Amino acid sequence: MEKENIAVGLDIGTTKIVAMIGKKNEYGKLEILGIGKSKSLGVARGVVNNITQTIQSIQQAVEEAELNSGYKIKDVVVGIAGQHIRSIQNSDYVSRSNPDEVISGKDIQLLIDQVNKLAMLPGEEIIHVLPQQFIIDGQSEIKEPIGMYGRRLEASFHVVVGQAASIRNVVRCVQSSGIELSGLTLEPLASSDAVLSQEEKEAGVALIDIGGGTTDLAIFKDGIIRHTAVIPFGGNVITDDIKEGCSIIEKQAEALKVKFGSAWPGENKDNEIVSIPGLRGREPKEISLKNLSKIINARVVEIIEQVFSEIKSYGHEDPRKKLIAGIVLTGGGAQLKHIKQLVEYITGMDTRIGYPNEHLAGNSSEEISNPLFATAVGLVIKGAENNSRSAIKIEKEIPLKNVQPVFRVEKAPEIEAVVETVEVATHEVKREAPERQETTSSTITRGFFEKYVEKIKDFLDKAE
Repeated sequence: MEKENIAVGLDIGTTKIVAMIGKKNEYGKLEILGIGKSKSLGVARGVVNNITQTIQSIQQAVEEAELNSGYKIKDVVVGIAGQHIRSIQNSDYVSRSNPDEVISGKDIQLLIDQVNKLAMLPGEEIIHVLPQQFIIDGQSEIKEPIGMYGRRLEASFHVVVGQAASIRNVVRCVQSSGIELSGLTLEPLASSDAVLSQEEKEAGVALIDIGGGTTDLAIFKDGIIRHTAVIPFGGNVITDDIKEGCSIIEKQAEALKVKFGSAWPGENKDNEIVSIPGLRGREPKEISLKNLSKIINARVVEIIEQVFSEIKSYGHEDPRKKLIAGIVLTGGGAQLKHIKQLVEYITGMDTRIGYPNEHLAGNSSEEISNPLFATAVGLVIKGAENNSRSAIKIEKEIPLKNVQPVFRVEKAPEIEAVVETVEVATHEVKREAPERQETTSSTITRGFFEKYVEKIKDFLDKAE
């Protein structure tokens, strides 16, 4: 029996940890087999700050995914994010010894290996080396050099760099949870695989993934990744602002944001008020929805302006770098009411909410199509591309030929005989019982009337 190509993605976020198991169906679409979620307790702004709690949260998510899917997870593709992530542009070249041979994948790998040896700042290491475009003997703007002739192969690269210690902490947490690591992927790249179409990547698009601890940016143009950035603010900062501004606890602030929050203050009327229960018998608090929207709006504007400054630094105002497909919002923060309109107002760019259903099979549940799971779906897609076998099916049924029977019915006729006797006895009892019951009740009734009649007779005799 051929082993299934099963991929597993592990999204270690600031607010939640998601383990997702999936496989590609016959149409090339992703079929999600199981999903596990747990509250992320040891991560702040995309960086692990408590190893023990993170391990426990990972184990909880993995166990839930295994339970839901019936598969045992062996290894995972993990998303990397956090404020320590930065990207640089770099160019390098190799001189080929035999220009009469066509350029192959080995030549490109040689060039990538050369870039991987770049000197980084102390404590940093390279996560991704992503080719932008190639130049062969002076001929520029070549997207696919394989199969071409040339002596000098040159390329410009988008290099993603992160703190080595932060990356090692993530690796350690995963391995200590009892599973292996099959790959590391930058989270905005994973999200882009889940929510963007190839047409958008060609036309030019900026993906903004608003998570709990960070907001990730990935810019594509001509089908190639051009710029990435991680802003160290997300939905949790909005919750903290509500908590401070309204003097309520974090749980209430989060519930307010999700149920009544809006990024556009003009949408709420002055007389719209929500009542929050007081703590320990204190009076309930009344909070104006207009004021709530103003608090949310101030922080969202700050996050979007920081992201927009990154889009400007990429150079989107240059006609050749124009992002025709505009902006795609995803992540948990994209569910905030009127955030699409606010982003369009600040940036002047067309905006849509990105749902991770671009590559999902048609029978996928509505829950998985939530922007909240964009990164997790993207990580599963990355794993599936590598034809990974990251999980094996748990055999629930044990073959009978391998099991020794405790007893056989045919070897115990006395048991059958006892059962038959009990059944016969039961029927007899049932047949006899009503007769006895009838006799008893009639005797009792008769006795009562006889005594009653005698008493009347005595009474009449005495009266005479």
